[in-house]
Amino acid sequence: MAMRGWPLIKLLPVKTNLRFVAFAKYAAGLSAVLLIASVVGLFYPGLNMGIDFRGGASMEVSKPAGQVVPLDELRGAVRDLGLGDVGVQGIARRGTDVNDGSTAIVRFQIPEGRDQTAVVQQVETAITSAVGEVTYSGVSVVGSKVSGELFTSGMLALGMAVVLMFAYIWFRFEPQFGFGAIAGLMHDVILVFGLIVLMRLEFSLNMVAAILTVIGYSMNDTVVVFDRLRENLRKYKTMPLREVIDLSINETLSRTVITGITAIMVLAALAYFGGEALFGFSIALMAGIIIGTYSSIYVGAPIILLWGVKRGGPTDEASPIKLGMASRP
Repeated sequence: MAMRGWPLIKLLPVKTNLRFVAFAKYAAGLSAVLLIASVVGLFYPGLNMGIDFRGGASMEVSKPAGQVVPLDELRGAVRDLGLGDVGVQGIARRGTDVNDGSTAIVRFQIPEGRDQTAVVQQVETAITSAVGEVTYSGVSVVGSKVSGELFTSGMLALGMAVVLMFAYIWFRFEPQFGFGAIAGLMHDVILVFGLIVLMRLEFSLNMVAAILTVIGYSMNDTVVVFDRLRENLRKYKTMPLREVIDLSINETLSRTVITGITAIMVLAALAYFGGEALFGFSIALMAGIIIGTYSSIYVGAPIILLWGVKRGGPTDEASPIKLGMASRP
């Protein structure tokens, strides 16, 4: 007998009637506090820049095929030298597509004022002493100028993503939907940055990729809610706007919850088994999914409620409604 879906889905109610809009004022206060704290944190203490954005060196460390490079011992040996952030990651053996554990890439910072060649030699000596004879290759040094250009490019990528998302929503929906979506995106991005600062996660190119993924997920969730809201505005032309918003969110809630929980489960496994290299990436994505779901309900939708929308006829054009002023029958 074939299974009819995941059994735990049965625990979710088929239909909900939650009054989300009634708590919009409190959610706005919470968001304002978190946004202010996140912005302050970006200036002090600031982001914990990784090697990609601060400059440093990288090298490949390999043993003969069939032998394994112990990543923990490798990481510990370099960290004991006091060179700041250290990144160690297993990679495929050069010339093959197979990661047999015999090759790793090591990234480390070079302290200000120290000779680059001397530091690299010191690292090689420490690694050899810790894990035995290995072969070093692909040694490269990234200067502060190049790392600064990478940081600028990463921020431009985030800004361009937000602008393109705004253009898409503006084209697909009315202007107030576009502003609601962009407000939600900015809310999500700033709070994810705040979490990165709070947890002192290393901000690297991986983290930029995580934030870009959060932008895409948040926009997807917002579009689902806005699509249902637009359909219900045409269907229930005399229903108060706040009730249409509540109805639309309730109708998409099960889809949102199932999608979010599934993604978080996968990312939790990735954070636990992926090691240090993927921990920050996974944490940022998990937080972004939760924040993105929250913003589609309590950031984007309330802006539409405040602004008002056109229902399609002269008798049902909605004017801006103040939160908390209308009452449900």
